[in-house]
Amino acid sequence: MTSHIFRTALAEAAPVIATGVAHLRYSGEVRTRDFAFLTLPNFTLLAFSALIDPLRIANQLTQQPLYSWRVVSIDGKPAQSSAGVRIDADQGLERLGRETTVVVCAGTDSSGAADRNVLQWLREHSRHGGRLGAVCTGAYTLARAGLIGDDSTTVHWENLAAFRELFGIEPLEQLYVIGRRHFSSAGGEAVIDMMLALIERDYGRHLAKSVADMCLHSTIRSATDRQTQLFPSATERRNPDLLRVVNAMKMNIAVPLEICELADIFGTSQRQLERSFKRCMRETPKSYYLGLRLQEARDLLRSTTMSVLEVAIETGFSSRGSFSKAFKQRFGFSPLEHRG
Repeated sequence: MTSHIFRTALAEAAPVIATGVAHLRYSGEVRTRDFAFLTLPNFTLLAFSALIDPLRIANQLTQQPLYSWRVVSIDGKPAQSSAGVRIDADQGLERLGRETTVVVCAGTDSSGAADRNVLQWLREHSRHGGRLGAVCTGAYTLARAGLIGDDSTTVHWENLAAFRELFGIEPLEQLYVIGRRHFSSAGGEAVIDMMLALIERDYGRHLAKSVADMCLHSTIRSATDRQTQLFPSATERRNPDLLRVVNAMKMNIAVPLEICELADIFGTSQRQLERSFKRCMRETPKSYYLGLRLQEARDLLRSTTMSVLEVAIETGFSSRGSFSKAFKQRFGFSPLEHRG
């Protein structure tokens, strides 16, 4: 355990209160909430910005020190995002006060970005009562540190299968989760929705809505909203039976259901199921199901150390050869080329 983890905590970060034309009178109690954003190598810049700007706008609208924040990196030096942009750090892994919420900002390096020092630093913060959050693949780091606990969590939809395989935890396929000890967001614009929910919890719905308006975020989505639309919402409303079939496909990847079983779930004949899929999904049930399985295989190849054969079996293929052929036909490159 390295000594720099246990250096004295820095003074609380000074709140940033920018000026602007819009103003919102806030007369309630002000208790500055402090955040520390841990930028791991190749973190996602969009999610990082979506964490900070809603807090900055809340301060700006009210001209009150509602929030303060600092940027933390592993070594206290600038961290490079997946877009190649480097962000300066305010500190390294010094111990923070228990009132500070640490948010792990990760990105394309889902499993290896955090070293042992980071994991120990997060454990120490949690042990002393500090709250934790994660965006994008930051939940991988919390899971590796053993900090998920009884809370639910979420990751980006393309990482769901790998997260499930690596940690034996079923992540929720929703935009964000706010639990008892930690919160998480799948990333992208969903981080804004999560931060608006936190602002509403701290200072009320009116402020959260005003911050959303300043972000030109016209619709505030709830935590339970799905990350991806299986098909257009109007079609979904008209075809709840079709949605039930797609959900059954997603729940049965390793042992795919037969077309007759899908038709039973649909509640009609196989021929009618085929017609409905072609009309709404622009492909057959068999082709759509294959696409779901291959997308999960692609995620497992990228985010785990499973062999190609293991991935093939996990996604319902009887042999490595049949899997590799289907994978190349779908994506234009082989499983080994994708991993390389």
